[in-house]
Amino acid sequence: MSNDVWERLTSGGLFVIAGPCVIESGGHALKLGRAVAAAAAAAGLPAVFKASFDKANRTRVDAFRGPGLQEGLRILSAVKRETGLPVLTDVHETQQVAAAAEVCDVVQIPAFLCRQTDLLVAAGKSGRIVNIKKGQFLAPEDMRYAAGKAASTGNGKILLTERGSSFGYRNLVVDFRGPATMRKLGYPVVLDVTHSVQLPGAQGGAGGGQPEFIEPLARAGVAVGVDGLFCEVHDAPATAKSDGANALRLELLPALLERLAELRRLTSSWERRGG
Repeated sequence: MSNDVWERLTSGGLFVIAGPCVIESGGHALKLGRAVAAAAAAAGLPAVFKASFDKANRTRVDAFRGPGLQEGLRILSAVKRETGLPVLTDVHETQQVAAAAEVCDVVQIPAFLCRQTDLLVAAGKSGRIVNIKKGQFLAPEDMRYAAGKAASTGNGKILLTERGSSFGYRNLVVDFRGPATMRKLGYPVVLDVTHSVQLPGAQGGAGGGQPEFIEPLARAGVAVGVDGLFCEVHDAPATAKSDGANALRLELLPALLERLAELRRLTSSWERRGG
């Protein structure tokens, strides 16, 4: 199925990757999956549901990490079956890749692990789409080396995701030269509009965020020509078990996607006219 998903995502239009940061329960994941599917369909955008079975890089040792590999993949399989959406999840260790690839259409390399050679090679060998998130510390042109590690396996189904760069302590900034630079590497580029508004560690052992800037960043990303948008959503961000401070409220997703789809149509028309 991943070949069909790849064709839909790279058809030339805008696509969206959306879902909660972490799987909180099977029922919750399915609720959000259905909402993502409906919002994307109404906007006419291809969509991928995302959620993590384990958040291995939480700030505190007692923070909620998720249901684990086996239960998490069972839940993602159910979401995929019930919604018809392809699914994405993070992998943190090479031994997780094969199991994740049995269920998921996209395996994601977290930003902090984007230089981990063995992990990138294992993801490439899985045959699934590989989404590599650019490290907050990495120059966009250096993503050629991360992509090259996955591509060395013969797998060219690679996405590169911009998620903000460290700007001093506990702050991130999006340099919109980055997506343009990464597109020149020959891979579709995604803008993560929710992690980019994160304030790492700003809440004393937990991340803060500025979700009021999600839509401005998303609009800017579409205007400069990114291929996809990555957006974490939650029905109750204040009580989310991970990254609620920078998540988009689920109720705002449908209207946002419709506005972004219209903006993409306008920019595509402008590009066709040679603007």
